[in-house]
Amino acid sequence: MADAVVAVTAKRGRFLVAEPLFDPGERITLGGGRRVGAGRIVLLQRGRGGRAKVVREIGRPDRAGDVVEALLAENGVRRGFANEVEGEAERVAETAAQIGGERRDLTELPTFTVDPASAHDFDDAVSAERSGDGVRVWIHIADVAAHVRPGGGLEAEAYARANSTYVPGSVEPMLPHSLSSGACSLSAGVERLAVTAEMEVSASGEPRSASFYRSRIRSDERMDYDQLDRAFAGKERPPGDISEPLALAREVAAGIAERRRGGSLEVSSSEPEFEFDAKGNVVAARAVPQTEAHSLIEQLMIATNERVAELLERKSVPAIYRVHEQPDPERIKRLFEQLAALDLPTPAMPDNLGPTQAGKLAVEASRLVRKEAARRGHGGEAYTSLVLRSLNQARYSEQNLGHAGLGSGAYAHFTSPIRRYPDLVVHRALLSTIGGGEQAPPARGLADVASHCSDRERAAAKVERRADDVCASFLLQRELFERGHDVRFEGEVSGVVGAGAFVRFGGQLADVYEGFLPARLIGGRERFELDETETMLVGGRDGGTVRFGDPVTVGVERVDAPRGRVDLVPEAR
Repeated sequence: MADAVVAVTAKRGRFLVAEPLFDPGERITLGGGRRVGAGRIVLLQRGRGGRAKVVREIGRPDRAGDVVEALLAENGVRRGFANEVEGEAERVAETAAQIGGERRDLTELPTFTVDPASAHDFDDAVSAERSGDGVRVWIHIADVAAHVRPGGGLEAEAYARANSTYVPGSVEPMLPHSLSSGACSLSAGVERLAVTAEMEVSASGEPRSASFYRSRIRSDERMDYDQLDRAFAGKERPPGDISEPLALAREVAAGIAERRRGGSLEVSSSEPEFEFDAKGNVVAARAVPQTEAHSLIEQLMIATNERVAELLERKSVPAIYRVHEQPDPERIKRLFEQLAALDLPTPAMPDNLGPTQAGKLAVEASRLVRKEAARRGHGGEAYTSLVLRSLNQARYSEQNLGHAGLGSGAYAHFTSPIRRYPDLVVHRALLSTIGGGEQAPPARGLADVASHCSDRERAAAKVERRADDVCASFLLQRELFERGHDVRFEGEVSGVVGAGAFVRFGGQLADVYEGFLPARLIGGRERFELDETETMLVGGRDGGTVRFGDPVTVGVERVDAPRGRVDLVPEAR
């Protein structure tokens, strides 16, 4: 909505005014629209003469859930769907069982899904059985193409959104819930339509063959990542019907991961997971690390995506690829200077460095950095961020340019069509190739589709990161209220700029906090400045440093929770 802004209402004498919530700006005079009281978050539509009218009341600025909702509104993320789109989705959902076409009946095949505990949209399911000296694996992906037809309202809405947007406590799906968490979702115990990739894989993880077809499946068990990790650790028995398929899938995934080791980036990362009460207040959080359960699903999906991309490339079918181009050699040289400044090991640098060699060096550097961080016991995510910043950003393209980060010659997103539009395009391309009853996407215009999807992905990621910051700030505010404002926190330097250092730290309620420590407050009268490698702040007198990944102890000076900003102070001030 053009000229829309999210603001908080306030009384000024006899008048009700509004002040922008997220980005400070001039006070806004209200001149119509819905009647609201003071201290409320509202969505405004600017008009002539600097006045604005209230379009929607969102909630309270002291409640994390309401502020996240306001953040979505501020960034144009629409909530809900138009009546005609909802109606089309409901009609399709009601007739899903009657959707025609030739399909293999795999409903008797033991099948399982693995997703986050909070998930409701299940894109993928897995089956496996022993086949000679290898394993036959079936990767079943929701057949969204059977439900969302070209030219309809659902298609137009899915393209416009391009992806689902996930924020703490909620999701705004690409497709209406009657499809995204209903008829398309591979929920346990119900028959669903799927597109299946059937792969023969050696015990060492080498793909031998792959075939694709439309199918009907029924998932036997829905597992979450924590549950699966407990099973892997021997703390919990997996359900009997899927015990053997799960063990075989684990074997295959481990083999694939081992074969990929050395050819793909090795990065340390985690995702925040927030807990809310019934009123929308955030009450706890944790950083969810990448575990073996995550790796199992990731490796199987990567292998599937590669097989699909290879087929489309071989058949010259118009499609959208997920590409990650080789890095600029100069940026890799700069990375090595930064790693050396932090006393981190680096591979040998050849005299003449081209893009392909630069990509291989980045992969090797990521492995060495991760190993060194484990040895030091700190700095894993900070050091990884330096490697990632030296690389090109992954994007969508109508041309196959390879995926340097994965070490893949051809890669396409195929495994999440419920939440990503490019996957739907790839499904149609694949099905057209195998006689699956779909037409190939028209080549003309695919470049624009790829660009649009890349833009929407980046916009969604920006909103999701900012929502995480908002929720973490609200939780930190809560922790300070409960423990007192003089509490000190242990953390690590996650970034440096000329003005100071960013610090990630944890407390009793969460381990996902981050704040900013101004350079002027570090070291008393010592003046700290950014060094030439941009990896540390260096004191002008005694040469003391504050470096990427360094352990630090900090206190909290101020929390601006709605804006997701935290100001820090050193341990001793």
